[in-house]
Amino acid sequence: MLWSAIQIFLLVYLGLMALIYFRQSSLVFLPGIDRSFRATPADIGLPFAPLELGTADGETLDGWFVPADTKQDVRGLVIFFPGNAGNIGHRLDYLRMFHDLGLATLIVDYRGYGRSSGAPSEDGTYLDAAALWRHATQVLGFPADRIVLFGESLGGGVAAQLAAANRPGALVLASTFTSVPDMGAELYPFLPIRLLARIRYETLARLPQITCPVLVVHSRSDDIIPFHHGWHLFEAARAPKQFLEIEGGHNDGFVFGKNNWIKQLDRFLQLALP
Repeated sequence: MLWSAIQIFLLVYLGLMALIYFRQSSLVFLPGIDRSFRATPADIGLPFAPLELGTADGETLDGWFVPADTKQDVRGLVIFFPGNAGNIGHRLDYLRMFHDLGLATLIVDYRGYGRSSGAPSEDGTYLDAAALWRHATQVLGFPADRIVLFGESLGGGVAAQLAAANRPGALVLASTFTSVPDMGAELYPFLPIRLLARIRYETLARLPQITCPVLVVHSRSDDIIPFHHGWHLFEAARAPKQFLEIEGGHNDGFVFGKNNWIKQLDRFLQLALP
């Protein structure tokens, strides 16, 4: 009886390991069954231009360019990298905030999300980010030092990789994890996640390579990515850097205390993009 119980335990344990190893993409990337979106910037009164960007490996990314308000000085451009769930139609509040701060915005759905072609992967999101950078600098003509890379949750890992490969004007990491293996080890402490992880997003390891000003934003009430991830990112970043503590959960922290959020981001941008 004891041997049978041990055998069953080992089979279940090995099965969990196999599931984690082979199904990582479906655990990390959540584009949703319905990849259409019902809202656009026009629904909140913002003019925009639809985009189709080609990547170096032949995928086509669907997105928007939202110009800055021409009635005020244009600070620069923010390239926004969303989290791992939903699509760009769910990020309209961010577009409004950037517009009100005098920034133009470039946003696309990662491959396999929304109307973009392909299937999501870590290396694929890095190629998507490179396509956005080329469009921002070569087509739209924004100088690198007037570009803000803004990453939300998983998007922070994508933004950090791009910031390490280039030198933007600023990097913002909002509710971002230190790495996927770190998150996985906390969620499944009974499994050797660090050995099983093929998707990594090593945000913490990249921060010492990043030379632009960095703003890290996190909430102590984040119910998905614990607060200490944000604090460790801040500690690893090079100066000049700032930390903004917000309130609310992972998916509502932006809405919770929104006015203070915007004021703090505005102060950071005054220093990063003088």
